[in-house]
Amino acid sequence: MAVEPLLALDKLAVAYGGIQAVKGIDLHVDPAELVCLIGANGAGKTTTLKGICGLQPVRSGRVRYAGEDVTGRPAFELVRKGLAMVPEGRGVFGALTIQENLAMGAYTRKDSAIASDIERVYALFPRLKERRRQTAGTLSGGEQQMLAMGRALMSRPKMLLLDEPSMGLAPLMVQKVFETVLAVSREGVTILLIEQNAKLALEVAHRGYVMESGEVTLEGDAKALLSDPAVRAAYLGETAV
Repeated sequence: MAVEPLLALDKLAVAYGGIQAVKGIDLHVDPAELVCLIGANGAGKTTTLKGICGLQPVRSGRVRYAGEDVTGRPAFELVRKGLAMVPEGRGVFGALTIQENLAMGAYTRKDSAIASDIERVYALFPRLKERRRQTAGTLSGGEQQMLAMGRALMSRPKMLLLDEPSMGLAPLMVQKVFETVLAVSREGVTILLIEQNAKLALEVAHRGYVMESGEVTLEGDAKALLSDPAVRAAYLGETAV
């Protein structure tokens, strides 16, 4: 019996003004799956996420999440349904402390487990606990990325959308961020990962999609894509044989 995807895009098209950045793509992510979407700058990856989250108007097509048509729904409604996004550039509240940023991530919740979930985030990112009273604007890029991921986890998402989590980070911090992505995935959280570092993304993902000029040009098992000569030539800097 086929599993219904947690997220499914059907002919999704998203435009900025007169420029069609996403040209009618199909994509799906099954429950507990880690799927990556890779491509060069300007391929339409971030615009795809913004279309999913209601941050950019959808021109045509459909977004289905948890069996429901959520096309064009505002982001705050989707967070309440368990769909959270970690944006490119992190988007932390610079004037608030780490602890306050994490509390903001739980703004849709009314349960009594918020404090224990903050401790869970600190267990994932011990560096944040050490600096919990420090304002977010004074953190390094890597620490801000940890905080942005932790804040998203505070909403107890069923699904995380991660937009370029490795961008601008030092290699050791990139490794830590990707270790955390894997740890969250192993806990059963479904993840759609947008990433320019194609090698890292395909190494951690179950499946992958390749996007070029607003269209999906390849899809399949992540390990198969990692060994595909065209992918290696285009995104891993290797010469196609």
